[in-house]
Amino acid sequence: MSKILNIVNGDACINIMKVAEIKGDFLPWKDFLHAGPVPTHASLEELSKIRAKFIASCGFGSLQEVNLDFLQRNQKLLNYENYEKIILWFEHDLYDQLQLIQILAWFSKRNLTKINLTLICTNNYLGESTSQQIKKLLHYETTINKKHLDLAQETWLAFGQKTPKRFAKILDKPTAILPFLQATIYRMLEEYPSTKYGLSRTEHQALLIIASGIDNKVDIFVKNQIFEEKKFMGDIIFWKILDNFEKYKVVKNNDGRLSITFLGEQLLEGTENWVGIKTPSHYLGGVKLDSENLWCWDIDKKEIKQYYYSKPLKSLLKVKQLL
Repeated sequence: MSKILNIVNGDACINIMKVAEIKGDFLPWKDFLHAGPVPTHASLEELSKIRAKFIASCGFGSLQEVNLDFLQRNQKLLNYENYEKIILWFEHDLYDQLQLIQILAWFSKRNLTKINLTLICTNNYLGESTSQQIKKLLHYETTINKKHLDLAQETWLAFGQKTPKRFAKILDKPTAILPFLQATIYRMLEEYPSTKYGLSRTEHQALLIIASGIDNKVDIFVKNQIFEEKKFMGDIIFWKILDNFEKYKVVKNNDGRLSITFLGEQLLEGTENWVGIKTPSHYLGGVKLDSENLWCWDIDKKEIKQYYYSKPLKSLLKVKQLL
């Protein structure tokens, strides 16, 4: 029986880590928590079923296949007491940090008296590292203590609330013990509709790229990655953004080449608002964004605010900030 368990962000880095002769078993987490419903009050098993249904709906496999992946993942985690040491290997970006918070929150409720729980978290992308670079990361291994676990638990529960207020409030707390947490929260909040355009940061970036003349979907995705301080989004989720742009005629598709329409130009000018064109109906963490629960990100003030508007929806968003 191996005495070490390495929990990592996905499958991509495992072969590199094996070449680097990293000892122990490997557990890939494989969940993009920045999209879809994440009710963090649910048990790991209940949440996994919710996540599996969403992930399968995105085209990442059949529901049976995804459920099986979660079942195997969770079973290995539940057997954590079989190990003397557990190393969490995670990157600095939004995708990884949400996974890290979930795992730490789960461990905060477990008996760790016989477990050496440690963390390796730097600004390296594990899947893009060489085996030598992976080996060097062992020098950055940090022991997890109660402060890590308590902060992660508080953040995880806040992330799953029905409004983003508690999640945003974490920014007012000392979070240096998890050095990438502040940036993670900011980047997640930027995925809410902006007060100016109604577009998330990713949507805004994508539309700007198309407006600049880049017309191939793959090139648009690659350029969007460059816009990110810490890239995190996979291509399938990104394609859904472009599909919505086509559906609502803010871009047009000419034999696979995308170009911005007049309506798209109005969006970028701020004379039209995306929320007024496409009714929100999606989850960010525990928040179900819709016409009854509309939260927007103020780009200038860096604040999350609640709005409402009247039905039926018009092309131009009529918003009034709630007092």
